[in-house]
Amino acid sequence: MDAAYLSTLLVWASLVALTIALVAFSIDLARRTGERGADRARELAAAGAAASGTAGTATSAAGSTDAGAGPGTTQPHPVSPDGAVLPPSGRAAGIAMSTTWLGTALLLAAIVLRGVAAGRTPWANMYEFTLVGSFVALAVFLGFTLRRDVRFLGAFVTGLAAIFLTLGLNVFYVAAMGVQPALQSYWLILHVGVAIIATGVFTVAFVASVLQLLREARDGGAQLLGTWYWLDRVPNPTSLEGLSFRLNAIGFVLWTFTIIGGAIWAEHAWGRYWGWDPKEVWSFVIWVVYAAYLHARTTRGWSGTRAAWFVVVGYACVLFNFTGVNLLFNGMHSYSGLTAG
Repeated sequence: MDAAYLSTLLVWASLVALTIALVAFSIDLARRTGERGADRARELAAAGAAASGTAGTATSAAGSTDAGAGPGTTQPHPVSPDGAVLPPSGRAAGIAMSTTWLGTALLLAAIVLRGVAAGRTPWANMYEFTLVGSFVALAVFLGFTLRRDVRFLGAFVTGLAAIFLTLGLNVFYVAAMGVQPALQSYWLILHVGVAIIATGVFTVAFVASVLQLLREARDGGAQLLGTWYWLDRVPNPTSLEGLSFRLNAIGFVLWTFTIIGGAIWAEHAWGRYWGWDPKEVWSFVIWVVYAAYLHARTTRGWSGTRAAWFVVVGYACVLFNFTGVNLLFNGMHSYSGLTAG
């Protein structure tokens, strides 16, 4: 069994582990949905009783849910400073975190073996970019879990990673081999490596912004989201916006270096810093969108849904730069290994 074949098997194993994690995170959220729905029903019943003048009965009913009320009663959920309901961790949450760590470790091993099989840095085509970008997004999520409870991101980060790996294995896969002469440079490690890290960071920031939009819509009275009680487990929109902003600021710095490093590499390889190649143009578009977002938020006071939609647009540009530009256009950066349209 050679390294390339073993790498592919490990990617499949990682995909299975992340799919289990996705299901477990979803079950955990569903369990909390049921608990929170029961709490909300009791709150409404108590409020109705108080309004009809039966405050004593309401007080008695509410007291039956307090700590020490007896077997079969529901304990009140603790609430974090940012407004998120934090029920105790269940078995599903433990399985989700364990399988996320396992899937991330398997993916890392697959990436290393892919590099061994190709005899180079393993991020020279779309398949390898997908593997490493997914790994970075998972690593960012797991890194946050070491400092604070961000399990509310888990279902979405593992879900995106599972989708990306599925596309990588079934659409973007190419055999492990060497690279074109233009890519035989240390800039492959620096330029592409930093671009992948930035993409992983942007991915987690995108998830935070989408959750911010959902939470704001639900808090604003959106009927469609009224029964999505799992959103009570999500921090308030201000906290989510702050998380997204910090991540996007890091991603923007990394993307700036990506463009600068790419220009320097282009001058070494092709004798010019900029040539309006499709990949160069869309990389600059991404930079402009995120620069506008950071500027609007820090100096123009843009916040809330306007800032979150800015992030969604920026990440859509990132995805198009990775997929659409590589598959639809022919250019100097056509290294996907796939046939362009």
